[in-house]
Amino acid sequence: MSDDTTGPATDPILLSDALSTFDALWSPRIVTRVNDYDVRAAKVRGEHVWHVHEDTDEFFLVLEGALEIALREEGGERAVTVERGAVFVVPRGIWHRPSSADGASIMLFEPSGTSTVGDAHDEVPAHVDATTGHALAL
Repeated sequence: MSDDTTGPATDPILLSDALSTFDALWSPRIVTRVNDYDVRAAKVRGEHVWHVHEDTDEFFLVLEGALEIALREEGGERAVTVERGAVFVVPRGIWHRPSSADGASIMLFEPSGTSTVGDAHDEVPAHVDATTGHALAL
């Protein structure tokens, strides 16, 4: 269930508190909104799905663990590893597949209403939640 009524936080939100409210993998929670962007927190493990966002970049910040992002670029495929505390932006129009062998907690900034499986994608596995984000229950 997505929630389009989440607005800016009126009190500070500890990300550790936000992450402790759910266990679902690849199922981001909307922590707050900034202008027309969602600030989403997610727990991840295993592989997501190959997908593309045609009209928006996708910002990743790794809070815990490490995230690998496979990219299909003009010169071929490559992968980047995003360690704890690092950020990475997947440019719009680039097919990508995030994964984490050991699990990670991440933060994403995306325009509100952006699907977690992009505008186009491979078959969505059962462990991936195709959503525009869920309300955070603090």
